[in-house]
Amino acid sequence: MKLKRLHIRYYPPGIFLDYEKGGQLRTKSIDLLNLTPETDVNELLSDIRAAEPLITSSCAEQVKALICKLQEKVSQKDDRKFYLFRALQAHILPLTNVAFNKSGSSFITGSYDRTCKIWDTASGEELHTLEGHRNVVYAIAFNNPYGDKVATGSFDKTCKLWSAETGKCFYTFRGHTAEIVCLAFNPQSTLVATGSMDTMAKLWDVESGKEVSTLAGHFAEIISLSFNTTGDRLVTGSFDHTAILWDVSTGSKVHVLTGHRGEISCVQFNWDCSLIATASLDKTCKVWDADSGQCLATLLGHNDEVLDVCFNYTGQLIATASADGTSRVFSAETFQCLCQLEGHKGEISKVRNHINPPSSACHSSFRLNNPLVSLHSVSFLVCSGAHFLSRSLPVYIPLASIPASCLSFVIFPAYSYGCLHSYSSLHLAFSQAYP
Repeated sequence: MKLKRLHIRYYPPGIFLDYEKGGQLRTKSIDLLNLTPETDVNELLSDIRAAEPLITSSCAEQVKALICKLQEKVSQKDDRKFYLFRALQAHILPLTNVAFNKSGSSFITGSYDRTCKIWDTASGEELHTLEGHRNVVYAIAFNNPYGDKVATGSFDKTCKLWSAETGKCFYTFRGHTAEIVCLAFNPQSTLVATGSMDTMAKLWDVESGKEVSTLAGHFAEIISLSFNTTGDRLVTGSFDHTAILWDVSTGSKVHVLTGHRGEISCVQFNWDCSLIATASLDKTCKVWDADSGQCLATLLGHNDEVLDVCFNYTGQLIATASADGTSRVFSAETFQCLCQLEGHKGEISKVRNHINPPSSACHSSFRLNNPLVSLHSVSFLVCSGAHFLSRSLPVYIPLASIPASCLSFVIFPAYSYGCLHSYSSLHLAFSQAYP
């Protein structure tokens, strides 16, 4: 094995190693989930070198520098002011989604106008317009951490793979018979998974553009999918009330997760791949053992549909977002509800973990719930109406009236997480779009 390249990962903190083995380029990660400002960097480096043979004396100083950079981010204070950075007339029709590349230097927007656009974050300049879809561009993603490719999923039943640098379309993936509503790259950026209203998920080879496998097993629309952090498992959530865990290499079912009495709205792995959380319109969230497929707990308490779920980066906490206007935080060990986060006047559609508790803004609205900071040294961002909430001022500040086709930026701390975040920049994008 020969080490070729090192990448820093800001959230969760860690380092990616690109190495060559048997003539093939592979990737592995060193997770630094317990990194704190007090961590002894030299001692940590020694532990890493003892456990990872790819880290030799020749690259030790480079690894140390990356650890120090991560440590600086972890210790970053949240006493900065946040303000509207830029508003762009991004598309002629409403946006459907926004995503950053790993560095935050560029971002992509999907729209009802059938295009995806690539933007320069600092200048707001449009870099490329990705044209070719014949219907709404709904699901979009960078192949982070690399960021050199973009995948777009459309209501025209196709997925396209693009060069983020030139805007050239590499491949059009055809095979679905209904709208594509979710997609994801695997962590190694060798596969794209697509989920469709045709009840199927498909895996596509990034290099050849060919279909690798069709994951058939659901009896209703697939609305959510997620790779685990090692890329060997994929979980899909469906309106048939089930989630299915798949073996990526064979395309076969590993487990069918049954028990919900309503449509699945979201599926998520925890970071170490041991647990799966499923959110459902039956007003519950369930936690599953990823190895056995057994349901470990049903998280109760919401009075309306649960629309989203996420783990914090250590996997100790689970946060849910509900149409009842509340978010709840549960222990991933005892499955007890630790606190209920109230204050929104409408349904909460998204919830994401945030390591350091800054002020926040959102697609629709973000509220930062401070009780989590004192209770668990972690906070969650929850998304609801069309407002900006400052942590230091317990009042709503309505955002300027921005058309649905506009995209706005808010300066935001680097250590953010969510579908609209950048790993290492100070920007958070949000969009307003028609349902």
